[in-house]
Amino acid sequence: MQNFTNQEVLNWKAFLEIKALESRDSRLTHFYNASTFHGETKLKDIDFVALDFETTGLDADQNSIISIGLVPFTLQRIACRQAKHWFITPEDKLQEDSIIIHGITHSDLKGAPDLIRILEQLLDELAGKIVVVHYRRIERDFFDAALRSLINEGIVFPVVDTMQIEADILQARPKRFLDWFKKSRPESIRLANSRGRYNLPTYPPHDALTDAIATAELLQAQIHYHFTPDTPIKKLWL
Repeated sequence: MQNFTNQEVLNWKAFLEIKALESRDSRLTHFYNASTFHGETKLKDIDFVALDFETTGLDADQNSIISIGLVPFTLQRIACRQAKHWFITPEDKLQEDSIIIHGITHSDLKGAPDLIRILEQLLDELAGKIVVVHYRRIERDFFDAALRSLINEGIVFPVVDTMQIEADILQARPKRFLDWFKKSRPESIRLANSRGRYNLPTYPPHDALTDAIATAELLQAQIHYHFTPDTPIKKLWL
């Protein structure tokens, strides 16, 4: 097991208890009251949920969520039958350049609910689990910004970020002798490239549900190769 440690020390369990008392929205209060695992809980005992958003752009303050995919999982199995996927009516306009990336069109979004209509169900799916994402600036920032706009109250929760884990793994890898003399391009930590280093199958990108499943598989592989099932969750969450 390599020694990757989380430098951001936060007692998430105690923090969410405080948020439950401070929250003005009953849905968020219920979410925070579900709490989370103790930091010393072993990874093998954690209930995870992989979460992925497709968005109209990359700026959480200007763009919005148009698709959400999630799937519960543990180190042993991925519960695909319990997976969920929603299209969401965006708060801003769907741009042609974003359609090219994620392939979601106006016809896909016809009749799609606003985020507020599925909020309670979404929070129930996440409550009490450890959320796993690939690049937390999307899921955590967009969710927070969306709720600030819709209910005038943001949201915070611990996440495990497989992109951050992969970046730490590559940074900690010993340099080969020739690497000190040549300037090589850094390896990509995008989802597909990260999966490739573990010989995981290639999936079509930019589908929220497929990417959620891909993220769950990636975390399982990262833990298998670089950690142990007995590693405490505090080593990974942010």
